Amino acid sequence: MEGTEDAASIDFGDVERGVIRKAPRHRMAAFFHLAFRTTALLTYLLCRLFTDSFVSSFVCILLLLCMDFWTVKNVTGRLLVGLRWWNYVDDTGKSHWVFESRKAGEQTTDASEASLFWMGLIGAPVLWTLFFFVSLFSWNFQWLMVTMIALALNGANLYGYIRCRLGSKGSMKAAASNFFGQQLLRGVSM
Repeated sequence: MEGTEDAASIDFGDVERGVIRKAPRHRMAAFFHLAFRTTALLTYLLCRLFTDSFVSSFVCILLLLCMDFWTVKNVTGRLLVGLRWWNYVDDTGKSHWVFESRKAGEQTTDASEASLFWMGLIGAPVLWTLFFFVSLFSWNFQWLMVTMIALALNGANLYGYIRCRLGSKGSMKAAASNFFGQQLLRGVSM
Protein backbone atom coordinates (compact mmCIF):
# COMPACT_ATOMS: atom_id res chain seq x y z
CA MET A 1 0.00 0.00 0.00
CA GLU A 2 1.56 3.28 -1.08
CA GLY A 3 2.12 5.90 1.60
CA THR A 4 2.24 3.32 4.38
CA GLU A 5 5.10 3.30 6.83
CA ASP A 6 6.05 1.63 10.07
CA ALA A 7 6.95 3.98 12.90
CA ALA A 8 8.01 1.24 15.31
CA SER A 9 8.82 -2.43 15.46
CA ILE A 10 6.18 -5.15 15.16
CA ASP A 11 6.89 -6.56 18.61
CA PHE A 12 5.08 -4.34 21.12
CA GLY A 13 6.11 -6.06 24.33
CA ASP A 14 5.24 -9.32 25.95
CA VAL A 15 1.78 -10.09 27.17
CA GLU A 16 1.96 -11.25 30.75
CA ARG A 17 0.73 -14.83 30.66
CA GLY A 18 -0.09 -16.71 33.81
CA VAL A 19 0.25 -13.62 35.99
CA ILE A 20 -2.76 -13.25 38.25
CA ARG A 21 -3.72 -9.65 38.92
CA LYS A 22 -6.22 -8.56 41.51
CA ALA A 23 -7.27 -5.45 39.59
CA PRO A 24 -6.69 -4.44 35.98
CA ARG A 25 -4.21 -1.62 35.43
CA HIS A 26 -6.47 0.42 33.18
CA ARG A 27 -9.93 -0.13 34.58
CA MET A 28 -11.46 3.05 33.12
CA ALA A 29 -9.97 2.47 29.68
CA ALA A 30 -11.28 -1.10 29.64
CA PHE A 31 -14.72 0.12 30.73
CA PHE A 32 -14.96 2.80 28.03
CA HIS A 33 -13.53 0.45 25.40
CA LEU A 34 -16.70 -1.60 25.71
CA ALA A 35 -19.15 1.01 27.02
CA PHE A 36 -19.58 3.17 23.91
CA ARG A 37 -19.77 0.29 21.45
CA THR A 38 -22.13 -1.73 23.64
CA THR A 39 -24.34 1.31 24.20
CA ALA A 40 -24.40 2.02 20.44
CA LEU A 41 -25.40 -1.59 19.72
CA LEU A 42 -28.09 -1.58 22.42
CA THR A 43 -29.42 1.77 21.24
CA TYR A 44 -29.64 0.41 17.70
CA LEU A 45 -31.56 -2.63 18.92
CA LEU A 46 -33.87 -0.94 21.43
CA CYS A 47 -34.43 2.63 20.20
CA ARG A 48 -37.51 1.67 18.16
CA LEU A 49 -39.20 0.53 21.36
CA PHE A 50 -38.86 3.98 22.95
CA THR A 51 -39.21 6.45 20.08
CA ASP A 52 -40.62 6.66 16.59
CA SER A 53 -38.13 9.36 15.59
CA PHE A 54 -35.47 7.96 13.29
CA VAL A 55 -33.55 11.23 13.37
CA SER A 56 -33.09 11.27 17.15
CA SER A 57 -32.12 7.59 17.12
CA PHE A 58 -29.70 8.18 14.26
CA VAL A 59 -28.04 11.13 16.00
CA CYS A 60 -27.76 9.25 19.30
CA ILE A 61 -26.22 6.16 17.66
CA LEU A 62 -23.90 8.29 15.53
CA LEU A 63 -22.63 10.20 18.58
CA LEU A 64 -21.99 6.94 20.42
CA LEU A 65 -20.17 5.50 17.41
CA CYS A 66 -18.00 8.61 17.11
CA MET A 67 -17.15 8.56 20.82
CA ASP A 68 -16.30 4.86 20.49
CA PHE A 69 -14.11 5.48 17.43
CA TRP A 70 -12.17 8.28 19.13
CA THR A 71 -11.80 6.41 22.43
CA VAL A 72 -10.56 3.20 20.83
CA LYS A 73 -8.26 4.95 18.37
CA ASN A 74 -6.70 7.47 20.77
CA VAL A 75 -6.92 5.97 24.26
CA THR A 76 -7.67 2.28 24.69
CA GLY A 77 -5.38 1.03 21.92
CA ARG A 78 -2.40 2.69 23.57
CA LEU A 79 -3.24 1.73 27.12
CA LEU A 80 -4.60 -1.80 26.70
CA VAL A 81 -2.35 -3.22 23.96
CA GLY A 82 0.34 -0.62 23.27
CA LEU A 83 -0.70 0.08 19.68
CA ARG A 84 -1.50 3.30 17.83
CA TRP A 85 -2.32 4.24 14.26
CA TRP A 86 -2.76 7.60 12.63
CA ASN A 87 -2.59 9.47 9.35
CA TYR A 88 -0.99 12.71 8.25
CA VAL A 89 -0.76 14.62 4.99
CA ASP A 90 2.65 16.04 4.09
CA ASP A 91 3.37 19.35 2.35
CA THR A 92 3.04 17.77 -1.09
CA GLY A 93 -0.47 16.51 -0.28
CA LYS A 94 0.53 12.87 0.02
CA SER A 95 -1.25 10.87 2.72
CA HIS A 96 0.92 8.81 5.07
CA TRP A 97 -0.46 6.09 7.33
CA VAL A 98 1.59 5.37 10.43
CA PHE A 99 1.19 2.16 12.44
CA GLU A 100 3.00 2.22 15.77
CA SER A 101 3.59 -0.44 18.38
CA ARG A 102 5.28 -0.54 21.73
CA LYS A 103 8.95 -1.45 21.46
CA ALA A 104 10.36 -4.61 23.01
CA GLY A 105 11.45 -4.10 26.58
CA GLU A 106 8.88 -1.42 27.32
CA GLN A 107 5.94 -1.93 29.65
CA THR A 108 4.21 -5.26 29.06
CA THR A 109 0.52 -5.67 28.36
CA ASP A 110 -1.87 -7.39 30.75
CA ALA A 111 -3.33 -10.52 29.11
CA SER A 112 -6.88 -9.91 30.34
CA GLU A 113 -6.85 -6.31 29.09
CA ALA A 114 -5.43 -7.38 25.73
CA SER A 115 -8.09 -10.10 25.39
CA LEU A 116 -10.83 -7.61 26.26
CA PHE A 117 -9.47 -5.15 23.71
CA TRP A 118 -9.34 -7.64 20.84
CA MET A 119 -12.68 -9.23 21.76
CA GLY A 120 -14.40 -5.84 21.67
CA LEU A 121 -12.54 -4.72 18.57
CA ILE A 122 -13.51 -7.82 16.58
CA GLY A 123 -16.92 -8.55 18.13
CA ALA A 124 -18.58 -5.22 17.36
CA PRO A 125 -17.94 -5.28 13.58
CA VAL A 126 -19.22 -8.85 13.48
CA LEU A 127 -22.49 -7.77 15.10
CA TRP A 128 -22.77 -4.67 12.87
CA THR A 129 -22.26 -6.93 9.83
CA LEU A 130 -25.14 -9.11 11.02
CA PHE A 131 -27.33 -6.02 11.46
CA PHE A 132 -26.26 -4.82 8.00
CA PHE A 133 -27.57 -7.98 6.36
CA VAL A 134 -30.77 -7.92 8.41
CA SER A 135 -31.41 -4.32 7.29
CA LEU A 136 -30.49 -5.13 3.70
CA PHE A 137 -32.75 -8.16 3.40
CA SER A 138 -35.63 -6.41 5.17
CA TRP A 139 -35.31 -3.48 2.73
CA ASN A 140 -34.91 -1.03 5.61
CA PHE A 141 -32.58 1.49 4.00
CA GLN A 142 -32.62 4.02 6.85
CA TRP A 143 -31.20 1.49 9.28
CA LEU A 144 -28.92 0.12 6.56
CA MET A 145 -27.29 3.56 6.47
CA VAL A 146 -26.70 3.40 10.24
CA THR A 147 -25.07 -0.02 9.97
CA MET A 148 -22.86 1.16 7.10
CA ILE A 149 -21.59 4.09 9.19
CA ALA A 150 -21.00 1.74 12.13
CA LEU A 151 -19.11 -0.70 9.92
CA ALA A 152 -16.98 2.09 8.47
CA LEU A 153 -15.96 3.42 11.89
CA ASN A 154 -15.48 0.03 13.55
CA GLY A 155 -13.81 -1.37 10.44
CA ALA A 156 -11.31 1.49 10.31
CA ASN A 157 -10.22 0.82 13.89
CA LEU A 158 -10.07 -2.92 13.30
CA TYR A 159 -7.97 -2.50 10.15
CA GLY A 160 -5.67 0.03 11.81
CA TYR A 161 -4.99 -2.14 14.84
CA ILE A 162 -4.49 -5.30 12.82
CA ARG A 163 -1.93 -3.41 10.72
CA CYS A 164 -0.25 -2.20 13.93
CA ARG A 165 -0.15 -5.71 15.32
CA LEU A 166 1.17 -7.30 12.12
CA GLY A 167 3.26 -4.39 10.94
CA SER A 168 2.58 -2.71 7.63
CA LYS A 169 4.66 -5.30 5.76
CA GLY A 170 3.08 -8.38 7.35
CA SER A 171 0.45 -10.23 5.39
CA MET A 172 -2.94 -11.09 6.83
CA LYS A 173 -2.78 -14.60 5.36
CA ALA A 174 0.50 -15.39 7.12
CA ALA A 175 -0.81 -14.03 10.41
CA ALA A 176 -4.01 -16.08 10.16
CA SER A 177 -2.11 -19.29 9.44
CA ASN A 178 0.29 -18.59 12.32
CA PHE A 179 -2.62 -17.92 14.66
CA PHE A 180 -4.45 -21.12 13.76
CA GLY A 181 -1.21 -23.10 13.97
CA GLN A 182 -0.59 -21.76 17.48
CA GLN A 183 -4.16 -22.60 18.51
CA LEU A 184 -3.78 -26.14 17.17
CA LEU A 185 -0.52 -26.65 19.08
CA ARG A 186 -2.04 -25.18 22.23
CA GLY A 187 -5.01 -27.57 21.92
CA VAL A 188 -2.74 -30.58 21.39
CA SER A 189 -0.55 -29.71 24.39
CA MET A 190 -3.51 -29.45 26.79
